[in-house]
Amino acid sequence: MGRAFWDPAAGLYGMFDVWRFKGCDSVVSSGLGGGSLIYANVLLRKDERWFVHDQPLPGGGYESWPVSRADLDPHYDAVEAMLGATPYPLSRAPFDDTPKTHAMQDAAAELGLECSLPPLAVSFASQPGAEPGLSLPIVDAGYGNVHGVGRRTCRLCGECDIGCNEGSKNSLDHTYLSAAAHHGADLRTGHEVKAIRPRAGGGYEVDYVRHDVTAEAKRPPLRTISCDRLVLGAGTYGTTFLLLRSRAAFPGLSDALGTRFCGNGDLLTFLLKAKDRNRVRPLDASRGPVITSAIRLPDELDGVPGAGRGAYIEDGGYPSFVDWMVQPFDMGDQIERAVRVLWQRFTEFFRDAPDTNLGAELSELIGDGALSVSSLPLLGMGRDTADGRLLLKDRRLAAEWTTRTSEEHFQRVRKTMQGIADVLGADYADNPMWFRKRVITVHPLGGAPMGAHADEGVCDAFGEVFGFPGLYIADGAAMPGPVGPNPSLTIAAFADRMAERMLETTAAQRRAAGGTGAGPVAGTGSPQGNGSAYAPDPGSLTAIGGSPEDAGRTSLSFTEEMKGHLTLGVSEPRAGETAGDREPFSFRLTITADDAARFLTDPEHTARAEGWIEAAGCGGRRPVQRGWFNLFAPAGGQDRRVMKYRLHFTDGAGRPRTLSGQKNVLHGPPTRIWPDTSTLYVRLYEGHLTEDQEPGAAVTGAGVLHIQLTDFARQLTTFRTVGPDGAGTLLEFGRFFAGELWEVYGPDLT
Repeated sequence: MGRAFWDPAAGLYGMFDVWRFKGCDSVVSSGLGGGSLIYANVLLRKDERWFVHDQPLPGGGYESWPVSRADLDPHYDAVEAMLGATPYPLSRAPFDDTPKTHAMQDAAAELGLECSLPPLAVSFASQPGAEPGLSLPIVDAGYGNVHGVGRRTCRLCGECDIGCNEGSKNSLDHTYLSAAAHHGADLRTGHEVKAIRPRAGGGYEVDYVRHDVTAEAKRPPLRTISCDRLVLGAGTYGTTFLLLRSRAAFPGLSDALGTRFCGNGDLLTFLLKAKDRNRVRPLDASRGPVITSAIRLPDELDGVPGAGRGAYIEDGGYPSFVDWMVQPFDMGDQIERAVRVLWQRFTEFFRDAPDTNLGAELSELIGDGALSVSSLPLLGMGRDTADGRLLLKDRRLAAEWTTRTSEEHFQRVRKTMQGIADVLGADYADNPMWFRKRVITVHPLGGAPMGAHADEGVCDAFGEVFGFPGLYIADGAAMPGPVGPNPSLTIAAFADRMAERMLETTAAQRRAAGGTGAGPVAGTGSPQGNGSAYAPDPGSLTAIGGSPEDAGRTSLSFTEEMKGHLTLGVSEPRAGETAGDREPFSFRLTITADDAARFLTDPEHTARAEGWIEAAGCGGRRPVQRGWFNLFAPAGGQDRRVMKYRLHFTDGAGRPRTLSGQKNVLHGPPTRIWPDTSTLYVRLYEGHLTEDQEPGAAVTGAGVLHIQLTDFARQLTTFRTVGPDGAGTLLEFGRFFAGELWEVYGPDLT
């Protein structure tokens, strides 16, 4: 264990990277596969209603997610397929003999809570669809694995968090990284990035050192690699630390750097000495994967008044070989002695690395006798408050964060855990750190959050850093707040979405240059770095970015948010806006013209609309399945234009609905420009309708939406182009927009 930590200055190259901060301590990973090497395999999607927008934070500012569940769902699907997501096969022998899982189900049923078997990135069968079994050879996925060693299915040893030696855990080294290596990617271990900076003429330079893990610690020489595009995936701490340390090289980098830090509500507690009618109730935490079940605590956003912020409680586990070592510590005054001795030894061992100290946690954990056959760790997590900050102090990473602003969350989770203990006849024990109101988090998030604009986040909803094209963030640092459940799947889906956007951009650039799409992805390597890369074949690029005849086209997109009120059962928008039983209604749309030149010359000026609508009467936030937008479409005269919106979605009961909206741009004084272009009159119809089908169709509701000034300011920062003439396209769009307004309102000025 003494060699299992990461601290190159002390000659340590292990995979546990431990950070100690004010208010919390963190255990993360350093290795080929990142956090997946030591995580507990859980692949839960972020709950749809938990993608909050403009939720106030105690110290000012807002938690705001510029992506929705609808944005991420296809990428959740892709990641789950790649990682082989499957629930624990509790109904099949020998997996049915897992006491801790049955205990969690019993407790949830008694407490009236929802308990599930979450999807896990673990192979229980030799291939998808096959019968599960212990230690079966796993069929190769077609790209081998970077270790060149055969893999076997889970043998229920509880070693997930210390590295699975069977290969049954579908960590990134066995999946994405092995596939990348198979297709020619250059994977380099033992390399530590020290600084990054923009490269003259575009692209980026990366300073790094290469550690010799077989030699005594020494200062390796600084090297540099150059690239056209740079993706940061060093984790919440590593990525934020790197950006903070390199900040001087990035003038204009968002002031949001370091903000929105949180621990995803992590809380570790223990159930001790469980009994059933005065007999020991075995929980056997070491049998099975580390986590097999999840109890969900509802959120007030789910429509449960007074529930507070949502959370999950999951069973924990540990390797079975630890049992013999910790049993003797479950006795009286030996606990205190064990804590003192282990603390002294570990702090002495890490005296030169104060940021990397797991001693207190390990000693107190073991000293409490928390690990025994009738005991079980419980892992809580949820929507804590993302009001922490990461910063530099004496060139070291520091965190300012406290449990106080999330007190209600932690108390709710602790109270529920105590209820689980009562049901199982167990003693409840807090983490020994809790009396100092400290937590241990394995899910740090934030520090370089995504946002709708540079005042709100460091990067956009696709991970690209504002003001620095080609610089991306693909890890937990980009999360603008807590995910709620285990965040690994959401981070991976976000990264998958980012990668798809990068491919689209690359395809468009190649088409603009007259290329076919074949060959290496531009900029992933250069002669300086001897990098190599793999690009999909031309057919796949065509499928993502369009057909070869699209060459030379430039796309234009922007994001618009509108809010107002709607009343069900009325058909006139103004009546729906003022009715006594009206309800809040809003949408957030990304408008995209795939060919901006055609969009500007098309008489109807039609673009596609993607995003979501939100209204309680429609089932909450609902994704737009298909959407159309018309900018300044003709309306029967030179002095009148309309902006039209048509959105197809399904409500909470699965019924098809159409939102039809219109902004009326009419001849009048210039003072009318703002109210006319910022007011949308909407009707909801049954079914998915075309414009021609509206007359006589059943109207289910009506209302009025507006653009707020703050939202309009954000909208101006969301304009994006992809293609060979981005600047020219924006200029032409601006001329068109101003010209249309002049046609309508200009006569009053002459």
